[in-house]
Amino acid sequence: MLRTAILINNLGFDIRMGEQKLVSVKEIKKHASSDSCWLVVDGKVWDLTEFAPEHPGGAEVILKCAGQDASTEYNAIHSPSVLSDNLDASKLIGQLDTKTITEDWTKPPPSKTPQFALYEKPPLSSIINSYDFEEVASRTLSKKTWAFYSSAATDLITHGANKSFFDRIWFRPRLMRNVRTVSTRSRILGCDVSMPLFVSPAAMARLAHDDGEKAIARACAAAGIIQCVSTSASFPVTEIVSTAPSRHPFFFQLYVNKDRPKTAALLKTINSLSNVKAIFVTIDAPTIGKRESDERVRADESLSAPMSGQRAKNDSKGGGLGRVMGGYIDASLTWDDLAWLRSCTDLPLVVKGVQCAEDAKLALKHGCKGIVISNHGGRSLDTAPPAILVLLELQRCCPEVFNYMEVYIDGGIRRGTDILKALCLGATAVGMGRPFLYSLSYGSEGVEHLYEIMKDELETTMRMIGIANLSQVHPSLVNTLDIDHLVPSTVDHPYAKWR
Repeated sequence: MLRTAILINNLGFDIRMGEQKLVSVKEIKKHASSDSCWLVVDGKVWDLTEFAPEHPGGAEVILKCAGQDASTEYNAIHSPSVLSDNLDASKLIGQLDTKTITEDWTKPPPSKTPQFALYEKPPLSSIINSYDFEEVASRTLSKKTWAFYSSAATDLITHGANKSFFDRIWFRPRLMRNVRTVSTRSRILGCDVSMPLFVSPAAMARLAHDDGEKAIARACAAAGIIQCVSTSASFPVTEIVSTAPSRHPFFFQLYVNKDRPKTAALLKTINSLSNVKAIFVTIDAPTIGKRESDERVRADESLSAPMSGQRAKNDSKGGGLGRVMGGYIDASLTWDDLAWLRSCTDLPLVVKGVQCAEDAKLALKHGCKGIVISNHGGRSLDTAPPAILVLLELQRCCPEVFNYMEVYIDGGIRRGTDILKALCLGATAVGMGRPFLYSLSYGSEGVEHLYEIMKDELETTMRMIGIANLSQVHPSLVNTLDIDHLVPSTVDHPYAKWR
């Protein structure tokens, strides 16, 4: 017999159970119907007969795993505490008797065979750049996960331009400089970081690895960089930040809920977390872009985001996770609402999604401490300007914003050269989203490995261009003539009268 178990119910009280009994595989298999539905999750046997009809994702999601080990399916989309937090202790039947496990029990059904069963994931040591992680992810993530992560809006024009415009900027190296020792250390909103790179907020990281955002948090703490936690994360923010040392800083990305009290309540939770240092308010997604690759693949309707409360579903438009799980976002948000947000938190506000000089100036006018130049990785509005082009627009049309706010950029960052180009053009730091999700398929070690790759590339670029620390970056180190003619001027813009 196992020792007495202690569970926490959803009111926060201890529920002390008697000794858990061992349950055989043979007994579990008997309970494989809607009349009696038992599931095994992480070695524990649960009775979900009464809960299945009430499951927000539909009873069929549970019943298809009845009488089986559902750990893989459950852990892909749920926090480990969901069952113990939401079920009465009496529903815990006992512990799986591992001595009764048969070969038939451990063999997955044909429908649950990994998507790329014949592809052997290469050792982490063989991954030498961010594109290698993307290639492995394309072959090993589930079809739906790959579609959700990699998809972008309609014809993918902005998605492609984010990267290609970095490639149209040339360096102007200065030689015969002492670059034996270089430092990538920097500061973001007063936080010391090992390099000016942060993990951009991205939804549902647990689709790539069971530990999801927790694995990213551990890796960021080890690397000395900052993770921006998404409102649509797989775990509550309290669980994510507690994974790292108490002094390690985080940022929190906020989608304002059309039910404003829910946002106020979420910010109250954020305020209680001493290591969350800023709120990044996403402003470029009043509605979700049409991501056709994501729409074409059916979503698992048991998937949920704990902080937003949204659940996946399939409808006549398709199975787009971004669209259906972003339905709570307030499309009426205006600049004046930043005052309301300040009444809910004392943390610095950064607006994420700036795509023109006029809005950068409005962010400064409304007291923001920073902006993120971003087009949502090309996932919102296709043919929106590539991020690096907007950075050039700010330098031409409102250079004063760089004196009063920190300016970040994400979208298209894949190399250390991209990071340094952005810094030379005035960015305080850059964000990377998809590459970190792809590296997460290897767990925390993969995220750390990607960090090391980017840091090594940045150091190499610094030496080649002739600087020893990042305080020496300046625009004369880059040649932007290939794209300068595409930068609009707000002074004599032909459509200025429509502003």
